[in-house]
Amino acid sequence: MKKHLVLKILVLAVCVWLPQIGFAQSDPAITAAEVLKHVKYLASDQLEGRLTGSKGADAAAKYIADEFKSYGLKPVGDQGGYFQKFEFVSGVELGEVNTFAYTREGKAPKLELHKDFRPIGFSSSGSFEGEVVFVGYGISDPAKNLDDYEGLDVTGKAVMVFRNAPPSDSAREFAQYASLRYKAFKAREKGAKALIVVTGPEDSDVDDLLKLSYDNATGNAGLLSVNVTRKVADELLAGSGSNVKELQHRLNATKKSSTLKLSGVLVKITTTINEIRKDGLNVVGFLEGSDESLKNQIVIIGGHYDHLGLGGQGSGSVRPDTVAVHYGADDNASGTAGVLELAQAFASKRQILKRSILFIAFSGEELGALGSGYYVNKPLFPLDQTVTMLNMDMIGRMKEKTLIVYGVGTSPGFEALATKYNKDSTFTLKLVRDGFGPSDQASFYAKQIPVFHFFTDTHQDYHKPSDTYDRLNYPGAEKILKYIESMILELVSTNEKPQYVAVQMPRQQAGGRSARVTMGTIPDFGEQVQGMKLGGVREGGPAAKAGLQAGDVIVKLGRVEIKSLYDFTYALGELKPGDEVEVVFKRGTETKTAKVKLERRN
Repeated sequence: MKKHLVLKILVLAVCVWLPQIGFAQSDPAITAAEVLKHVKYLASDQLEGRLTGSKGADAAAKYIADEFKSYGLKPVGDQGGYFQKFEFVSGVELGEVNTFAYTREGKAPKLELHKDFRPIGFSSSGSFEGEVVFVGYGISDPAKNLDDYEGLDVTGKAVMVFRNAPPSDSAREFAQYASLRYKAFKAREKGAKALIVVTGPEDSDVDDLLKLSYDNATGNAGLLSVNVTRKVADELLAGSGSNVKELQHRLNATKKSSTLKLSGVLVKITTTINEIRKDGLNVVGFLEGSDESLKNQIVIIGGHYDHLGLGGQGSGSVRPDTVAVHYGADDNASGTAGVLELAQAFASKRQILKRSILFIAFSGEELGALGSGYYVNKPLFPLDQTVTMLNMDMIGRMKEKTLIVYGVGTSPGFEALATKYNKDSTFTLKLVRDGFGPSDQASFYAKQIPVFHFFTDTHQDYHKPSDTYDRLNYPGAEKILKYIESMILELVSTNEKPQYVAVQMPRQQAGGRSARVTMGTIPDFGEQVQGMKLGGVREGGPAAKAGLQAGDVIVKLGRVEIKSLYDFTYALGELKPGDEVEVVFKRGTETKTAKVKLERRN
């Protein structure tokens, strides 16, 4: 008896003590404390940055699924579960055969993989044997009086280039030419079959080879690409009477091309690059509406839960040289917590919902909206039944009451809806009409679904290890979620179905960045193809006027073959506003052409 009395006293003591140490209690109402609980776990060391396809991301997916289950959401994913699985390319690895050899003056020294050379991650697989031409930094921009290919015929040859770009007074002058993808694109455009890259001594004191890495791009560069040490490059240059150090110093000092045909040198290269494929997981939970005439209409509430993992080169980190957990508390544990809190809130009032609600926590957003792109191509419910998609990405760092709301022009009445629940001026709203933008709602808007996207803006911790849970504004997040809750409640309760509106492409202004051009295309990252697949086209933009549409795959722009988004970007960057260019694209099994007149970009 005394033991039972003591036990009761201990239980009462624990019940009093737990709230005092800050444990969040499960509550169907949206609370800052529960947002904190979710974010603290999702942005913990244990989940190691939630990189898509990693154990940390899978643990996050399980946590979200368990929460959905506890709220009573219906599992509608694969095999009747809470997951929708999609495959993606997560990286590359070397295959069995990777060799680099050269002959000069009858000598053919043996070179070692990882010591003397290493393939670059975007290299195509295959073999090459032929001559070599040194082409400086591999830049071709006559407008800047720098054309390393001027007067050269590199067709069928290998070109050797320096990494990076020559220094300049303006940080942006040559910045767009520094990427290796650009150098590969330009070499291929000029007819070269192989690219040899060397790091000059004015860029690095050490002569290390580049790590094999994957840049999250669909498609390889379309030619063999290898990195060699300065020692190997000097051996290739020996017959020319020059060396890497002298050439780079002269190039950097004069900003003038310095090219060399390496007479008597033949190189033989074989590369084998294999893709590493992994699975990503969207997490889905469903609440069915109660109105027989409206429950087949679905409102989707989403946000991505993936982040950058441990960072590093090619991860998207603002500090790519730092390998450390990138916690992603705001980006996007905050939006994921929002999905969970809204799911719990609406599960408690399901009896008043007329329309159905599908909650989706997406993966692969940081890799290019892979999860949402997969969903719209393989939807769990027909897309014509999806009436609206609301997305939350980075809603945890509200400052000075500012909340950015995208998509207010994507359906009549959306702007009024956004302002209706801010009559007390809880927020300083920044309303954006466009439904496109760098997050998952764009995948749905490209399929002609009205969207909202909520965002508290970027900050100094964006894509850095310092985006930690203790830096978020939790009371602000609670207010934002209650505001979104009110909007959703109206969207699922009214009889009128939101109608899609194609927001006109903004009128282009002259001056500044407008010297760059646009086609008004939206890439589709959800399906990895050779070429540049369109997720959509901007209403009133050049591509739309020419008849291009979502699902088309651009394979040629002007005279340039397009194998990836990088190729498309570089080819477009060399054109001017007003240029009319022929575009070759695939639509299903058909190959079509169209003339597109380019316009200025804002």
